[in-house]
Amino acid sequence: MVNVFLTGATDGIGRETALELARRGARVLLSGRNTGKLAEVREAVEGVAKGAVLGLVQADLASLASVRKAAQEVLAKGQELDVLLHNAGVFMKERQATTDGFETTFAVNHLAHVLFTHLLLPLVPKGGRIIHVSSMAHQRASFDMNNLQGEKRYEGYAAYSLAKLANVMFTKELGFRLPDFATSSLHPGVVTTKLLRTGFGMSGPDSLAEGAQTSVYLALSDEGAKARGGYYVRQKLAPHHKLVDDREVTRSFYEASCKMVGVEPLA
Repeated sequence: MVNVFLTGATDGIGRETALELARRGARVLLSGRNTGKLAEVREAVEGVAKGAVLGLVQADLASLASVRKAAQEVLAKGQELDVLLHNAGVFMKERQATTDGFETTFAVNHLAHVLFTHLLLPLVPKGGRIIHVSSMAHQRASFDMNNLQGEKRYEGYAAYSLAKLANVMFTKELGFRLPDFATSSLHPGVVTTKLLRTGFGMSGPDSLAEGAQTSVYLALSDEGAKARGGYYVRQKLAPHHKLVDDREVTRSFYEASCKMVGVEPLA
C-alpha cells in the first residue's frame, strides 16, 4: 500500500487528489492550515475507503516554524512515506511578508515545500516520489535572483508565475541530486478553484477530477516511478521553461533556497 504525504489537502484540487488516492488504494497523511477543514476531509476520505487516512498534520506554510513543527510531528510517527506530494499554493494580489520576512506567494508555494522535502526525506525510501504541483504559468515567469521576493517591484501574476517556476526548477535539481528517487512537477489544468477565482478572477474549463488526475498518475503509476525531474501536463512529459535546463541557474537557485529555509543542500 502506498503512503502519501499531501499538502493543501483541504480545498479544491488537493481535496479531490486525496479522495482519488484513497479510491485507488493509497493511504494519505493530510496536511492543511485549518484543523476544522482537515477533519472534514478526513471524514470524506474515510467515506471513500476506510483506513485510507494516515493522520492529520496542521501546518501554516507561511511560517517556517510551523512547517518545522509539522515535520517533527510526522517524523515522530515514524511512518514510511512513499510519496511527498506538494500541492498547496496561494496567489497574492498584493505583496505581503510572512513572519519570516519572505514574500508570501514565494514562501508558501516554494520555500515551505523545500523545507518539508529536506526534513521528511528520511522517511522516504529509495524509489520514493517527490511531486510538485506547478502551473503552466511558470512558462511566463521572469527570473531575477535579485527580485525573488518582489523587493524591487511586485505584481501578483509575476510573483505567482515565479513561484511556480521555482517548483519546476527545484524538481529538476532534485532529479540530479536524488537519482534513486522519482521527481516530477506538473500542471494540473485550469480548474475552477478558490485560487483561480481570487487570483485570476475567472473560471476554468477543467473539472476537479481532471485537476487531480496528473498528480495521482505521478504518485501511483509505473511511469511516475521513472520520472527524473520532468514536467508533466495531462499525464505526459511536456516542455518546460528554457531556464530549467540551465544547470548553473538551477544549482545556484536551489542552494539559495536552502539558505533561506536554513537547511544544508543535498549532495
